[in-house]
Amino acid sequence: MATSSPVDSVALQARLGPDRLAAVELASGARFSYAALDLDVARCATLLRERGCGVGDRVVAIAKNHVAQLIMHLACARIGAIYTPLNWRLARPELATLVARARPRLTVGDERLAERPGEDITLRELLRELPRAAPALPEPIDPDRPSLMLFTSGTTGQPKGVLLSERNITDTALNFTMLARVGRSSVFLGDAPMFHTIGLISNTRPALLSGGTCLISEAFEPAVTLARLADPALRVSHYFCVPQMAAALRAQPTYEPAKLAGLTALFTGGAPHAAAAIRTFVREGIPVADGFGTSEVGCVFGMPLELPVIDDKAGAVGFCTPRVLTRIVDEAGVDCPVGTAGELLVRGDTVFAGYYESPEDTAAAFCDGWFRTGDIVRVDDDGFHYVVDRKKDMFISGGENVYPAEIEACLLGFPDLVEASVVGVPDERWGEVGHLVVVPTKGKDLDSARLLAHLHERLARYKVPRFVTPMEALPRTSTGKVQKQAIRAVLAKTDAS
Repeated sequence: MATSSPVDSVALQARLGPDRLAAVELASGARFSYAALDLDVARCATLLRERGCGVGDRVVAIAKNHVAQLIMHLACARIGAIYTPLNWRLARPELATLVARARPRLTVGDERLAERPGEDITLRELLRELPRAAPALPEPIDPDRPSLMLFTSGTTGQPKGVLLSERNITDTALNFTMLARVGRSSVFLGDAPMFHTIGLISNTRPALLSGGTCLISEAFEPAVTLARLADPALRVSHYFCVPQMAAALRAQPTYEPAKLAGLTALFTGGAPHAAAAIRTFVREGIPVADGFGTSEVGCVFGMPLELPVIDDKAGAVGFCTPRVLTRIVDEAGVDCPVGTAGELLVRGDTVFAGYYESPEDTAAAFCDGWFRTGDIVRVDDDGFHYVVDRKKDMFISGGENVYPAEIEACLLGFPDLVEASVVGVPDERWGEVGHLVVVPTKGKDLDSARLLAHLHERLARYKVPRFVTPMEALPRTSTGKVQKQAIRAVLAKTDAS
């Protein structure tokens, strides 16, 4: 006798508790039970197939946060397509590059955003078509088949598509579930952008795996978010954000510690979180559970939720679950002793399948089956991990990765500019911002405003450096490589004086 099985956690929860609340679209107030969400995913799968989408095809989305993004992603997983959300804040040339790179079968846009390249259908049109579509019949999902692609730039500034399978995503959800006390009564408020791991995976999959609820917000607005976290009717238990968002909540005139009292914890990640900032929340009785992960490896580390432990280990990113294996190695690949910093290597089912159409990059990213994160980490005697530095030149501004090589490439050929270099420097609001150092042609003065305007036309706003400083020459090694640490030292000395 043939038997059927749920194709994913939403289908399973639709059987276990069909009337339980799965998701709420906060902008419209639309509410989705697990049965309704499962039905819309099945209908969306049919619509995608009608538009020619199948195994391995990319479905690009350029849109602000919406339940439809979650529906499309789950529908792509069911039919074998690869959901590819793009950062809508990028400049049009940047978006066009990523769309061309993805070669999508279908591009879904957001009518609220202007100038979306290659759009085939809007979210509103897609949602309007859902009721007329026959739901696709359940089919088993190959857990190792990619269902998601997230673009991340490499050190060369060229975009790389991180391919994530349902096994990768489910294990990330399991890791976070174990570390963060997620259960059926958990309610996640998600306002981090859904083109990132935090927004699309961490804010949704653990809740859906456990039969909890996802509240999806269009975007982060500190005053609005604070009010929602304090609203007893919403019952928010889990809120995941980057440290700059946490700081923005505290800076609100209406902030009171009691407004966050209903949280299991305030979960932070995506950028370094200063120990002093964490302890400020701890003194108010609010657990701040910092963690660590990347697009390629998902959720790796997380802090315990007990206030005394967080206070004692503030600045740490915690430890991993038994589902993840990690090593800290030196330049020779030898394991570092406790307390000694080295590069973090990760192995396990959270680790991505590879880079899209980039076998060379994929091969370079692994060593004997271990993924090389490029992050410098140390572990203490109690097993708590601390992120010390980043091996690459990338810095993080407001939770967004910024790659200096990409910015520097935009300045090639700029009039009267001999060379340029970008480094990240500390910033109270954004964590880090870019500082552009330029070497002008001898006898020429570069107009900083004109330089920055040039970059604004070609890059997203958060990538454009905040400061510009001229130098006679860039410091270099004997082999000609720019010494960015030396640049930072010069800038720090200038600021101090």
